[in-house]
Amino acid sequence: AALALLCGSAAAVVVWKWLGRRKIQKKMEEAQRTRDEGVKKMAKAVQQFREQIPSVQTDGILSLPLLELTGRLQEGSLSPKAVLYTYLEKALEVTQQTNCMRHFIPECEEQLQEIQRKKEKGLLYGIPVSIKDHIGHKGQLATCGLVQCLGAPVQEDSVLVKVLKRQGAIPFAMTNVPQSLFNYDCSNPIFGQTLNPFNHQKSPGGSSGGEGALIAGGGSILGIGSDIGGSIRLPSSFCGLCGLKPTAERLRLIVDVCSHSAPVPCALGPMARDVDSLALCMKALLCEEMFQLDPTVPPIPFNEEVYSSSAPLRVGYYDTDGYFPLPPCMRRAVQETGEALQAAGHQLVPFSPPRVHYVMTELFLKTFFADGGRAWLDVFTGDTVDPSLKSQVNCCKIPRLGKKLLALILKPLQFLLLKLKNVAMISTCRSVKEMWNHHHQIEAYRTEFIARWRELQLDVVLCPVLGPAFTKGYPGKLLTAISSTMLYNVLNFPAGVVPVSTVTEADEEELKLYRGCCDDPWDRTLKQAVAGAVGLPVAVQCVALPWQDELCLRLMKEVETLSREK
Repeated sequence: AALALLCGSAAAVVVWKWLGRRKIQKKMEEAQRTRDEGVKKMAKAVQQFREQIPSVQTDGILSLPLLELTGRLQEGSLSPKAVLYTYLEKALEVTQQTNCMRHFIPECEEQLQEIQRKKEKGLLYGIPVSIKDHIGHKGQLATCGLVQCLGAPVQEDSVLVKVLKRQGAIPFAMTNVPQSLFNYDCSNPIFGQTLNPFNHQKSPGGSSGGEGALIAGGGSILGIGSDIGGSIRLPSSFCGLCGLKPTAERLRLIVDVCSHSAPVPCALGPMARDVDSLALCMKALLCEEMFQLDPTVPPIPFNEEVYSSSAPLRVGYYDTDGYFPLPPCMRRAVQETGEALQAAGHQLVPFSPPRVHYVMTELFLKTFFADGGRAWLDVFTGDTVDPSLKSQVNCCKIPRLGKKLLALILKPLQFLLLKLKNVAMISTCRSVKEMWNHHHQIEAYRTEFIARWRELQLDVVLCPVLGPAFTKGYPGKLLTAISSTMLYNVLNFPAGVVPVSTVTEADEEELKLYRGCCDDPWDRTLKQAVAGAVGLPVAVQCVALPWQDELCLRLMKEVETLSREK
């Protein structure tokens, strides 16, 4: 009887699990069906437009830089309708190739009517804008790639979307993200893997990877991403775009199921094909409407004078942070850009960021896994875990005692432990007092970093960014390779990425000799991740002190001009 009871219980558990999986599967299929129907609807609308106005010069519209396009729309030589449907058509083509879109925003047609009724033309009048999956748009889902978020559409536009609309922009697409946003690949079990438009074997980066692929593929001219460890800058690096992570409080912060609270805040920022586009977007967003809608945003308008200044800059620079040595082409990019800046009359000063090992393990990862990853694990309840996150999720599931034993065993391999991709699971806060102390340590580090910056009298810093684009699946194996971007999230400094070059055959040859720190498994994995990248974009990172976003953009513009001249 006991055996029968045991067998019956086991069978019930199996059936219960199967029913749970089936329920998840149904939800996912429904979401996919809704997306596919939306794509068909948009394709039909585009076709109708083409039949009505066959003379529209789509290539001419797509080739215009943002500043020129806004000029043409403002003067009336181009209609917002022609521009919107041109970009919708191109976005359909790009998403077919790269799977970068999560959903078209059908309300874009209503917004088109709305802006044409108004007398006043905002700074982004008639500009189609794509937004990252979790930025709230009324009537749309904010999924973070999670099944638990497939239920209820957002009831109201987020502040950022409201301001974009008031400036005349037309949000037309929500773009794909990695599951839970905590990955710099771009894959989730509901909407699948997004591909890099330049090479389909490569990742577009993440977590704003859908934005990266759509803009780089030509299907959007301006996008809004978010960044908490490099999520705007890494896709910009992998896809050859310009991207800015502003000082976090400069734009409306975001709250959703995947949000992490300060001390390392999430920043919203623009992604585009050139630096002037980022500056125009910031100028449009930092307006009276933004300050009225959200009183927590400091009322500091965009400082055009700082952005357009031509005064020589004192530029700190480094080509390695001493934590995770980057591939040779990324270091070459910093060296060549530094030389070009010096030749253009700027002063270059060697700079070394202090204690990046400590920042990575004790400050950054501890912020996210202070509770041993329990809050993060909760978001996967009743969900299928994406293969790219399985190793991190499994590591979080190790009981605390197991983690302590693991830390003890690995202690003799201290240097390797510093680079262990799941070291976060070992580094946790065990009490409220320890958590307060952790917050204090972040503030103390910011003070130390600013003191070193002031000592050298720097205006800005030029440094490397992770790249070139990783092969799909590799970002999940190398979480701690993001030290180059993550540092400026901990510091909450504005930081942006500018493409300056491409991977050459010589870079690829030099990569064969790459040994990293100590030719350990992580160094070898990085080497495999970036191999086969000839022709792919190579970028640098530009940084300024908090609230000096315009100065950061100024350096980015300077770097862009010099790299284009070269």
